[in-house]
Amino acid sequence: MEPRHDSELPGDPEDPVIELSDDTLDFGREVTRAILGVDALYRAESGDTTGLAVLNMDAEGDFEPATFADYEGAAEAWHDLRGRAGGLPEDDRRVYYDQLAHSTLAFIGWRTQGLALEDQLRDFLHVPVGPVSDADLDGLRSGIRRLLGEVGYTGDLKAQCAAWEDRNRVPPDEVEEVSAELMREAWHRTNELVVEIPADEGDGMKVAAVTGVPFNARCNYLARTVDLNVEPVLTRPALRHLAVHEGYPGHYVQFKLRETWYREGTAPADNLLSVVNTASSSVFEGIADTGMIMIGWDSDDDDRVQELQNRYRSAIGTGAAWRHHALGWSRGDTTDWLREQALTGGEGWVQNRMAFIEAPSRAVLIWSYWWGQPTVAAKWDEVASGSRADFVRYLYGRMHSNRTVEMYQGNGG
Repeated sequence: MEPRHDSELPGDPEDPVIELSDDTLDFGREVTRAILGVDALYRAESGDTTGLAVLNMDAEGDFEPATFADYEGAAEAWHDLRGRAGGLPEDDRRVYYDQLAHSTLAFIGWRTQGLALEDQLRDFLHVPVGPVSDADLDGLRSGIRRLLGEVGYTGDLKAQCAAWEDRNRVPPDEVEEVSAELMREAWHRTNELVVEIPADEGDGMKVAAVTGVPFNARCNYLARTVDLNVEPVLTRPALRHLAVHEGYPGHYVQFKLRETWYREGTAPADNLLSVVNTASSSVFEGIADTGMIMIGWDSDDDDRVQELQNRYRSAIGTGAAWRHHALGWSRGDTTDWLREQALTGGEGWVQNRMAFIEAPSRAVLIWSYWWGQPTVAAKWDEVASGSRADFVRYLYGRMHSNRTVEMYQGNGG
């Protein structure tokens, strides 16, 4: 069946985009039920209430989980889906659904037979195996040191970072107010520079300061709340990044557009799910991190420092996860290593990062931050400003792996 050409990008009515075929939309419905079926098996046998599908925006209950008696039955269904994905008309959908099936079959293998961290990286996320290299770490440290020196910070690298952090620090009792201000600005910049958000600002996210959680921030889309951990030291540049990453044009906008375009009949049903340990994990985080570039919040000196700090934190996070899960280091030894490598955030950041990477079900997710942002940012820079509306529709309107983002050639698929 030929792709439809009759849909237009919200906010840019003169810029038509190529939509997905009916065959692919039908396939997406099957995929959605199959993901939910594996999610149901996993929740039942593991007791993990977070699940494989950590968000389900199917508020109307259109999709019942596929009924699988066991993982063997689920694997059989996913092998069938993988085979049929090769017959879809869109090149990027053939690649993505093949990788999604590969990831899901690997997840099933992890639950039934176990799967080493190396294989999880290769088969869940489709990224290179191993921690970020020492050369990359040295390069990031050199970049941070050089930039801080250019803006007047002296001493060794840790002294520079401590002084920068102290100058930009936001006290915990001011975090909610400052974050709300930054999120308002990010909303308007997203509307102006990226895409018209299909909602009033009142539908957006509210920031709630929290403690005792294993994350820096979390987008609870259904509750319209960003849970923001105030135990790490927080700076205004860090809060700007979190406003973008969790809000606009990051996770809130991702979910809002995926949900809206599905309801309009132009996006696949699997857009309604947010799935971990899968082919789309890197791009999900990569879009959110590239948001700083998308809305032009990447030119200020402090924002540039923060961007390098974010990359560095992701990098040492992979090092800690690798040492703990692949090399068998104890929690204490891994924590000591991470504390020694950390440049900002204080003990609160070290402890919540360890809690994040320690859980076996989330061991590889830190790699998605490292690999996603460069992929999305490179393609964003490559696409000429005049055709970015089509790219936004392509990027936000269907689920992606790093490979399918790289496949974009300016024609919407």
